[in-house]
Amino acid sequence: MARTRSTKPSTAASTTDSESSKSKSKITLAPTTGEPPKVFILPSRATSNARIVTLPNPRSSQPSRYLVCPETGIYEFTKVAAPKTVPRSWLIEAAPASKEAKIGDGAGSGAQVTMGSELFVATTLDPLFLVLPALADVKASKGSDEPKRLFLSSDDHLDKLPQESSHLSEIMRWDGTRRLIESRMGAICDTVEAGDESMFRLNEAKLLDAIFKKAKKLSENGLPPSMEEKFVKKVLEAPLMHRVVRTAESQVNNSTDSGASTPQPDSATSQSTVSTADTDASSASQASTAATSTAEEQAEESFVSALEASPEVVKQQRLKTAFGFICASYVTPALADNLQRGFSGAGGLVDFSLLNDYLASLEKLRSETMAVRAQDYSRKRNLDEEEDEARMEKKRKMEEEKKKKASESRAVRELKKVNTSGMKKLSHFFQKK
Repeated sequence: MARTRSTKPSTAASTTDSESSKSKSKITLAPTTGEPPKVFILPSRATSNARIVTLPNPRSSQPSRYLVCPETGIYEFTKVAAPKTVPRSWLIEAAPASKEAKIGDGAGSGAQVTMGSELFVATTLDPLFLVLPALADVKASKGSDEPKRLFLSSDDHLDKLPQESSHLSEIMRWDGTRRLIESRMGAICDTVEAGDESMFRLNEAKLLDAIFKKAKKLSENGLPPSMEEKFVKKVLEAPLMHRVVRTAESQVNNSTDSGASTPQPDSATSQSTVSTADTDASSASQASTAATSTAEEQAEESFVSALEASPEVVKQQRLKTAFGFICASYVTPALADNLQRGFSGAGGLVDFSLLNDYLASLEKLRSETMAVRAQDYSRKRNLDEEEDEARMEKKRKMEEEKKKKASESRAVRELKKVNTSGMKKLSHFFQKK
């Protein structure tokens, strides 16, 4: 049979094609130096005239970044980041410049890797919070402890804000942005017209009403899951109460009643009566035992909340949480305290008596539960100490017996082994006859 030599041309061709395809799919990334770039998610309705500017933070007055669009408004950046224990990065590739080009055709596609995993999302911000520190910044007049606010123009108010690293004066030159800021100032201020210019003075009642409407809208739509869990459910959660439910209790009662109502014959003898009573008692005890075992098998243990919050209480807690979140995020601490007192204090804007009563009952229940747990713990500790003492006493006696046995002589140990069951005791021979 003739031999044939295989050249395998198809295998070599396939290897060459795979290597060429691998080389084409590789993208050479340029080395990165300095701070890694950041990824921003901007609103689609923002125009090309929008700019990222630096403005003082309304809470801390520190320079912060904002997105300002002359047509759609002002946006703040919310940082979304993964935990530091989970290192991540972004792989960003630019879209092709033409339809003929395909994504991934070499290094000219503009692909890059960012070492940071932070994501900055632009969300709408009410401009009244940016100008609120200037409107509330007043000094007490001479001879009086109460601050006195004056009617001032918008520029006079805004000049009170920190000017370091701030682009506020530049964005106020945009007509759309100026109209937006002044309109929001008018929503929380008393205004008067001085010629062709409006003068503003902060009205805390209007400010309280404006923040209340925001908090009400936020709570009605539902709080974020993390806030709902931490500030609503955890705050209103009551201690659990142990409960045992026996579903066969009625069967036990029926069986007991039927056994107790069994009539006894009058013509029976005393002996037969006793035997019949014994038989009935044994049968009744067997039935009761069977019913009890059935009840024990069907008993269910459950843990229920000792106190349940009503929907109105939950609604008030959501509203209070939303109002506190807005004040803690966008209002200076001194002004936030005044707003909190006007909102939930005595004679405030909202009556939280139902929520306060529930929280008082809940605090009392928690203190009682802690007292019971402390008592149970002390009782258990006492029992453990008694068990330890009994165990130590038993161990001590065993050690004494071991020492006593060790001190005995061999003759004594041998005498203890003698069988004295048929022998008389020595005292028997000294008894009086």
